[in-house]
Amino acid sequence: MKKKKGKQEGAQGKKQARKQYKDTIFRMLFCDREHLLELYNAVSGRNCEDPELLEIVTLENAIYMGVKNDLAFLVDFHLYLYEHQSTVNLNMPFRFLQYVTEEYGRLTAGENIYGSRQVLLPAPHFVVFYNGKSPYPERRVMRLSDAFRLQDSEPQLELRALILNINKGYNTELKKHCRTLDEYMQYVDRVRGYAAAMPMEKAVDRAVDECIDEGILKNFLLANKAEVKRMSIYEYDEEAARQAIRIEEYARGRAEGIEEGIEKGIEKGIEVLILDNVENGIKKEVIIAKLIKRFGISELQAEKYFEKSKLRTFQDCL
Repeated sequence: MKKKKGKQEGAQGKKQARKQYKDTIFRMLFCDREHLLELYNAVSGRNCEDPELLEIVTLENAIYMGVKNDLAFLVDFHLYLYEHQSTVNLNMPFRFLQYVTEEYGRLTAGENIYGSRQVLLPAPHFVVFYNGKSPYPERRVMRLSDAFRLQDSEPQLELRALILNINKGYNTELKKHCRTLDEYMQYVDRVRGYAAAMPMEKAVDRAVDECIDEGILKNFLLANKAEVKRMSIYEYDEEAARQAIRIEEYARGRAEGIEEGIEKGIEKGIEVLILDNVENGIKKEVIIAKLIKRFGISELQAEKYFEKSKLRTFQDCL
């Protein structure tokens, strides 16, 4: 017989789940049906007026399996998955594939997919709202097939994700039709601007207070002031950490590239010395001695380079 969880144990479990999951201001803002409807209308070009027509199906509990998405909802037999990214991520189509698979599994629970009757699915749509600091085009379509190790002219599995750059100066029409998205970016821009000149906490405080005074996300910020401040600091720190990792990876890759280039240069020098000496009738023993002295390699290495060069010369003559 299974032991039932007590209230205290259940509460601790929920608390632990919340601890493991870091929410974002974007997600928190657009979890509101009216704000989400406004965003949906702006992206789709529709003029839907009833927020209740949106059935929110965002993956919440899937965090236990390491799968969570920002926003997902159903409307008119279509499934929309929205993601917010502050860094460039080429794996978004693959991530969307994981999300939509999980969504379909939930939406068809209880259906017999082995029966003769076709199980009908809502048509999916995938959108990423990008507001990172790295340069990015206004609109871009990413394809799952771009990640395939071997490219097919007609891939049998495909997923297209639309990436929309929502930074200042990009997709102005979209933000014009979604005031909430526009005001969200005004807030983000202020935090980033102030953070460049003052401690992060002060930057967030100033941005929040100014936005409230100027009517930018006023109701949202007044209702969630403490939570927004906490999340803003977390998001900015996370973004800075990702940027530092990318810089480190670039530096490491550059160093490895230089080292590889040096190695190739040395190998080329060895090959040239061997071929020049062979053409001039110099004996193998003398060439080996020159290689050891000039390049500081062992006799065994010199022997291998000599045989390798001879073999390459022979193949070139065929």
